[in-house]
Amino acid sequence: MPADTSPLVFKRRIELAETGAKTMILATDLDGTFLGGSAENRSRLYQLINAHPGIRLVFVTGRGLEAVMPLLSDPSIPEPEFIICDVGATVVDGSTLQPVSELLEEIEELWPGEIAIVEAMARFETIKRQEVPQARRCSWYCDPDAVTDEIRKVADELGCDLLYSAGYYLDFLPKGTNKGATLARLIDYMGEHIDDVLTAGDTLNDLSMLDGRFKGVCVGDSEGGLLEATNKSARVLHAEEPGCGGILEAMSHFGFLGPRGVAHEGQDSAKPGTSDLVMVYHRLPYEEVRERGKVRRQPHSSPNGILPTLLSFFADGTRGAWIAWSIDDGTEEPFVTHTSVDNAAYPNLICSRVALSKDDVDIFYKRFSKEAFWPMLHTFWERAEFREEHWEVFCDVNRKFAEKAAEEAAHGALVWIHDYNLWMVPAYLRERRPDLRIAFFHHTHFPSADIFNVVPWRREIVGSLLQCDYVGFHIPRQVENFVDVVRGVVPFKVQERQNCAPRFLTYGCAAGLGEMTVEIETDQRTIRLGANPVGLDIERMKQALASRAAQKQTRLLQDELGSERRVILSVERLDYTKGVLQKLVAYERLLEQHPELHNDVTLVIICVPAAREIKVYRDLIADIEQAVGRINGRFAQVGWTPVNYYYRGFPLQQLVSFYERADVMWITPLRDGLNLVAKEYVATQGLSHCMGRLVLSEFTGAAAELHGALLTNPHDTQDLVERCYQALIMPPNEASTRMRELFDIVSYYDIRRWGEEFIANARYVDQSRAEPVADALELA
Repeated sequence: MPADTSPLVFKRRIELAETGAKTMILATDLDGTFLGGSAENRSRLYQLINAHPGIRLVFVTGRGLEAVMPLLSDPSIPEPEFIICDVGATVVDGSTLQPVSELLEEIEELWPGEIAIVEAMARFETIKRQEVPQARRCSWYCDPDAVTDEIRKVADELGCDLLYSAGYYLDFLPKGTNKGATLARLIDYMGEHIDDVLTAGDTLNDLSMLDGRFKGVCVGDSEGGLLEATNKSARVLHAEEPGCGGILEAMSHFGFLGPRGVAHEGQDSAKPGTSDLVMVYHRLPYEEVRERGKVRRQPHSSPNGILPTLLSFFADGTRGAWIAWSIDDGTEEPFVTHTSVDNAAYPNLICSRVALSKDDVDIFYKRFSKEAFWPMLHTFWERAEFREEHWEVFCDVNRKFAEKAAEEAAHGALVWIHDYNLWMVPAYLRERRPDLRIAFFHHTHFPSADIFNVVPWRREIVGSLLQCDYVGFHIPRQVENFVDVVRGVVPFKVQERQNCAPRFLTYGCAAGLGEMTVEIETDQRTIRLGANPVGLDIERMKQALASRAAQKQTRLLQDELGSERRVILSVERLDYTKGVLQKLVAYERLLEQHPELHNDVTLVIICVPAAREIKVYRDLIADIEQAVGRINGRFAQVGWTPVNYYYRGFPLQQLVSFYERADVMWITPLRDGLNLVAKEYVATQGLSHCMGRLVLSEFTGAAAELHGALLTNPHDTQDLVERCYQALIMPPNEASTRMRELFDIVSYYDIRRWGEEFIANARYVDQSRAEPVADALELA
């Protein structure tokens, strides 16, 4: 018996020893069998396999290995221990996908080779070769009358077996090779008894597994020839239910897993809750202040625009739940899992808190998300640090979020999941609650396939997102990046595309695109995709402008900057993705090339602090401060400081004063999912009837949406200089025209419209689950 190297196998062995559960081997065909049946029965069988340590799963399929691999990226499908493919000609470990050489040596010796068979069959022009991935096997499409004695003679001369099935598929295989023969050798290799095997199939090429050696099942809707050939076998059940339903019938019929195994295992999925809308967001809908060992909850002192908007969907009395994490440090005894949010404003909304330790939060959010995924998402893949132990914590936290959502959601409810921190929630949630509508919004940039594919767990992540009914991104380019990543993981069909114009820029912008995919179909389901750039809460901007804090800050700026000197403003969070250093280098060159700007313009940089404990941020602070000091040292004059640098954050009520005062807003991220600062500047200028100029990196998501901005390439220092100078010398009428266009966009596509469009897109999805369909990769 071989040593088990797969973590899955090792875990099952431990569980089996601890529970004393009876072993069974489920050896199943895929198309029409393990991938067939109703969504409810598929979910039930898959959960049973995942929950029961005694089940050893083996895929036995006509597909080639390359065509099976996409299934392994679908987290709703259990991982097999072994895979027999190519109708028995290939055997691999289900975890590592490495060949089981002990079983393949004999098959390889009997194989005459692909070229010899293709040359011998070249004269038969009425049959067409299958263009599918395969090994130690050659296949053709043909009608029954095309399988002549002459073709059988060719097979005999080459020492091959012929297999014809489903009235269409013709296979040349090594002598004595078929699904049943290879399975029998594998069972011996696994050290299991033949009576503990249940085989399942639906076409004639499964007959070798259903010839009476094993207990077996012809699932409902099986091929007539298979039913006729197995009609008299007492060890083969002809099931009523198709696909997984038939397998469940057989498990019960033959008494596998004991009297309670099939009846009860796998049925512990979460019972429906009462919430019609469930928000899954890493941030609580209120602030928690811990004082003297007790937790006090209060409204956010400075909420971003998204939180009030998401909360507003519960203002009409919608029954809902908000899933977020809270630190369980032992001071809150017992830990409160459910709290109200605001009984007056949202009477039917509860917050369901996920209890995480401080270590969990540090790894899941502060370290892994920021050190592995954040740099990769922003195309700085060489900075990413991927650690398997951190990934395990990440998955465990995501599983806890999914369990909470499954408990709270009513039957058929909409669950809205937010951002990359919760990538794996759809996978765990779909497994527990296949009835739910699952929507996901990606708040950060989504990179191209060549960047994203460096992630060791890309298949798991993509497989999880494909459990959603709707996945939204900020702009079309990010949608297409996601589609390209999916293309390398699973086969799919593009069902619908649409033009990006006039809403989004198409050409002349790094983030532009002419057409985007809005619907794809995989074997398991249809997924809608969309571009939904987050908007602003314009009313909140009005209130901030009218606040006393804004008026006070305006007076302070007047005293500090005067009224004659022009202001270039930069507001960025401290991060290497934001291009602050590149902007300072460009500003220094601007002052070199245009001495007439000396004593005329001031660059105001507001750099919002990040975690100082992260070394890369400490180094970045030092570099920025050194550049500021160098520029001021070179160019400062009495009464004029070229760069005013604030290493601090400002509340929105003060920040709007900076926006209002700025003649030019200079936003230069090297990569950014959207950039709401650009929209805040436009909103402030529009509400104040000003005509400031927006210079915006074309590598921000907002660049594809904000017609009227001056786009710049932050990777090109001279382009940064020229676009900033162009803004400074822009005629007032042009500046006014551009700002009106920008303000119209920002005020129309506000935060409320963003939320409503997303909800409408998520609920557009037809909830009748797509049954697995045959595609070009599937054989009989």
